[in-house]
Order: sequence, then structure tokens, then C-alpha cells
Amino acid sequence: MALTGSWMVQLASELTATADFSTPLDRLMRTYFLPITDGVGLNQCNQHWHDQRTGVGTGGENLDLAGVLVNGLGQTATFARIKLICVFAALANSGNVQVGGHATLAFINWVASATDIINVRPGGLFLLAAPDATGYAVTAGTGDLLTVKASSGTVSYDIVLVGGAT
Repeated sequence: MALTGSWMVQLASELTATADFSTPLDRLMRTYFLPITDGVGLNQCNQHWHDQRTGVGTGGENLDLAGVLVNGLGQTATFARIKLICVFAALANSGNVQVGGHATLAFINWVASATDIINVRPGGLFLLAAPDATGYAVTAGTGDLLTVKASSGTVSYDIVLVGGAT
């Protein structure tokens, strides 16, 4: 099994105003691009997992990053490090998608403490990337649960995790 690809984020917006004799324009166009090759070093990954989850309530779900998730090839995705987390909250959600905050076995080294959460508002996107060789370490059995839940009601979301199996 080999992984290759790229991470790309493109930001584009225009800000205009009305002046007496012209229309001032401030155009933002920024693209961040990082090619990824197979491996475990800088700008390298060898495992990914993705899913569209629906009907997640306030009790949430714990995504076990070390040995439970099944990738698109039908193989168990066991992460030793996470290098990219992407969560997109469905626009129709009535509440926020909350990422993080598991009480005891939290995958937390990407936040300050186990109780920290990221609120992804309806239609919003959370993206965290760490392409260095270490990424965010996953510790099987003690630090491998990524909690995702709804702030209220039920929510749907897309999630992508990319990292290293070693």
C-alpha cells in the first residue's frame, strides 16, 4: 500500500468600495500547496481514513485512531501520528460539530488539554495540518480517541484523517 497526493487550500475574495472617480479593489488570492509522498518523514504520509458521518448527537462518538477505523481498501487504519485533520460540518446542521474533548483517552496533543474542543459551525470547515516528520502522536490505549459530537440536536459531518502508520 502506498500513499501519494497533495494538500491544497485556496483562498479568494475581493473587497471593493465606492470612491468619487474610481472603484478601489483589494483582491486576495492565495493558494497553499504541499505535495505528499509515501513514507513517514517530512511531507510524507502512509495512511488515510475518511468518512461522511450522519446523525451524531450530543453524546457523540469516539473515533479510535489506533486500530478500529477501516479505510477505503477495507484495511484497518492504525495511526501512530496524525498529520492532517479536516472536518466539514453540514450546512443543514442545527448545532455545531464539536471536535475533541474526550475525558480519559483523548488524542489531545493538537490542543492544550483533554477538555478543549473546536466548534465547527454549520457549513464551516476545520483544517489542521502538521506535515513535519512527527505530526501529532497517537498513543494506542491511552491517547487515541478523537471525540466528535453535536453541541445540540444531531449533526452530520465529513472527516478526513491523514498520517502515518509508523
